[in-house]
Amino acid sequence: MVGDAGLWAQQPSSRESQVKAVFLFNFTQFIEWPAKTFPDAESPLIIGILGDDPFGNYLEQATTNEKINSHPLIIQHYKTVDEIKKCHILFVNISNKEQLDLVFKSLEGKSILTVGDSRNFIRQGGMIRFFTDNDKIKFQINVEVAKAAGLTISSKLLRLAEIVTSKNN
Repeated sequence: MVGDAGLWAQQPSSRESQVKAVFLFNFTQFIEWPAKTFPDAESPLIIGILGDDPFGNYLEQATTNEKINSHPLIIQHYKTVDEIKKCHILFVNISNKEQLDLVFKSLEGKSILTVGDSRNFIRQGGMIRFFTDNDKIKFQINVEVAKAAGLTISSKLLRLAEIVTSKNN
């Protein structure tokens, strides 16, 4: 019985996956990327998933036929960080500390919004971390890391988040 409970805790519920997928889609509307990020007005906005996809088809459902400022939304899956050529939002489904360090090191200087839900995600250099509090999905934002990547986060999104800095996380 204990083994089953531990497994269940590691597997996100379908409701949790659905909520996180909708959040990822909504983040596209509250982040401003540098102009050079998009070669032209119709270039796609890419939401990538590094590691196993925890969303099932919820993310595809949330983004199908959607456009953000004339940019069509595309979902891409990556097994390794080396596969990432163009990406705007990256959900990092990796919790191993050493692997996370490598991911953040290789993304340095790129305007990619990094999102994850592992415990040390923000501490290691991530920008937005999902967490559960009283059965509600909430998120933390490290504005310093996002700003260093050239991203501007809307105050509307910041009001909904727990703001953390390199000093207090």
